[in-house]
Amino acid sequence: MGSRLASFAASGAVRVLLVVLALIWLLPTAGLFASSFRTPRDIASTGWWEALTDPGQWTFENYDALLSNDTFTSSIWTTIAITVPSTVLVVVLGAAAGYAFAWLDFPGRDYWFLLVVALLVVPVQVALLPVARLFNTLGIFETTPGVVIFHSAFGLPFAIFLLRNFFADIPRELLEAARLDGAGELRLFTRVVLPLGGPAIAALAIFQFMWVWNDMLVALIFADAGSPPMTVALQQEMRQFGSNFDVLAPGAFLTMLIPLAIFFAFQRQFVAGVMSGAVK
Repeated sequence: MGSRLASFAASGAVRVLLVVLALIWLLPTAGLFASSFRTPRDIASTGWWEALTDPGQWTFENYDALLSNDTFTSSIWTTIAITVPSTVLVVVLGAAAGYAFAWLDFPGRDYWFLLVVALLVVPVQVALLPVARLFNTLGIFETTPGVVIFHSAFGLPFAIFLLRNFFADIPRELLEAARLDGAGELRLFTRVVLPLGGPAIAALAIFQFMWVWNDMLVALIFADAGSPPMTVALQQEMRQFGSNFDVLAPGAFLTMLIPLAIFFAFQRQFVAGVMSGAVK
């Protein structure tokens, strides 16, 4: 049965079908890309596919106007200031906690891990109001550190669950051999466990980065209204200028550009991490 499925997946018809599905999936992105280079008059009068046969419709005026907007340019740095620390904290703390739950003996380890798993089912929407009150009391409401803390806290349960299960499948003999060579827990974690967990860590980092980068709900509530991230800045533009698609299209495409670049740059590590988690 397995050989039949493998031969079927490798057939030419399946490959053609996958290519067609990929093209359909990329069609909205292609339309957004073409629209971002068209003038408002062309956008209002014809469809984006007209630009493919009429090179005269392509212009950089939309991007010039968008990048000269101080609010949007500052939102780029705000998004980076939120996304990078949120990703780094989740990866570092999740890896350390995952190693502890997998290989360290401490009282109530299994019960604490069950609590972490239970936190996976808590919706973000349920915590918005109580966390907003807590952050307001602590003085970090509508601040960038507050958004980072929120994203890190809600990203950690999944990170711990994923990395703990991955680290637990590392052969015990390998760790015991390292301990016999005099490696302490810190050196064992940094020199043995982290390199072996590279694919899973890369997959986690990509997931967390894309989730935080594309988030609007948490940023809309907890971010500073005077310096919002890109998703909120684009939402404000849509609210003020409902038909201003010549601004929204390049802004939305720039918002997509960095996550797409990161995904394609680390797609090998991402696929390796997903597949390793699937077979272990």
